[in-house]
Amino acid sequence: MVVLGSITCTAPVNIATIKYWGKRDENLILPLNSSLSGTLHQDDLKTTTSIVANDEFTEDALWLNGVKEDISAVRYQNVLKAIRDRATKLQDKPHHVHIVSVNNFPTAAGLASSASGYCCLVYTLAQLYGVEGDVSSIARLGSGSACRSMFGGFVKWEMGTKEDGSDSIAVQVQPESHWPEMNIIVLVVNDKKKETSSTAGMQQSAQTSPMMKERCATTVPQRMKDIEEAIKSRDFEVFGDITMKDSNDFHEVCATTTPPIYYLNDTSRYIINLVEKYNTVSGNIKCAYTFDAGPNACIYLPEQNVTEFLALVLKHFPTGDQTNYYRGPNKYLQQSQSYQEPKVLHSVFNPDSAVSDRLKYILHTKIGPGPQILPESDSLIDLSTGLPKSQK
Repeated sequence: MVVLGSITCTAPVNIATIKYWGKRDENLILPLNSSLSGTLHQDDLKTTTSIVANDEFTEDALWLNGVKEDISAVRYQNVLKAIRDRATKLQDKPHHVHIVSVNNFPTAAGLASSASGYCCLVYTLAQLYGVEGDVSSIARLGSGSACRSMFGGFVKWEMGTKEDGSDSIAVQVQPESHWPEMNIIVLVVNDKKKETSSTAGMQQSAQTSPMMKERCATTVPQRMKDIEEAIKSRDFEVFGDITMKDSNDFHEVCATTTPPIYYLNDTSRYIINLVEKYNTVSGNIKCAYTFDAGPNACIYLPEQNVTEFLALVLKHFPTGDQTNYYRGPNKYLQQSQSYQEPKVLHSVFNPDSAVSDRLKYILHTKIGPGPQILPESDSLIDLSTGLPKSQK
């Protein structure tokens, strides 16, 4: 088999601090408001995608996490067409592509799998076809938040105003090196597929929630300005306050949708109350929660508060099985297990009753880089067959 082109890349998850919710154009995936996120490190959360082009393939084909998907779906086709329209390579050679993609975390569980997935697909296709310039607008065609995964650090997705969506792109606000003290702890409450997809939820909210108009017109634009300044000056107090307020507003929008949408569960609300009490008793914002369209909590916090917060979580969410429960640097686990809280926090650290087995696991990561190109030896595709290596 003669391979016309082969490339393997990885792309990160991003977790929004200012949420994207609602579209003004469903086909072009144009948002009703701008948004901003932090890119999580690929050492812990990533999608890996391999693509091979060959003139002997009879069709374009896609395998996701070992399962062959229907690549005729509109969003896949929109992405493929947009990339091929801008190609500088392979355009004069008849061919099809085989695509193999895997996530190292649960798909469709509220952990931004579509963001890393479509970002990785578009970035890898762009390398294969020699597409130059901004491709975040193409990633947006697959999944809106995927455009923000095109960069590391802190990234904003500008909603734009043009009807063709050409100015609705992602822009890096600050690189991953800007705020090295920033940590993220993800409390995975449920890794099952969510009941209401983000796409369906956005449509319902945009049509029925009475909160949407003010959120898009005034609330979010001001928060975007304020949080960009907070990131620039590394002001965690302001950053954390805005992050939590926007998460709360987003879920209130969902709750005021007809019919109501509830992504949070009892454990999610327990975490919210715990963080609020911890910050209040501490006298300052030590950590900040945010929840996407799912029950899992993403906690932003400075390095200096990691050990104390992890100790707090383990106190409230103990587990009999430590294997893979905390997935992060072992030094923090050791420090947290022997941590003695100050007297002022005694009431926060000692719950009336612990809620064991409410968390699936705890994932600890940091702000990380954007997409990466891997060597051919890391390909997920057997170049002699054009099929996933897992199917050999």
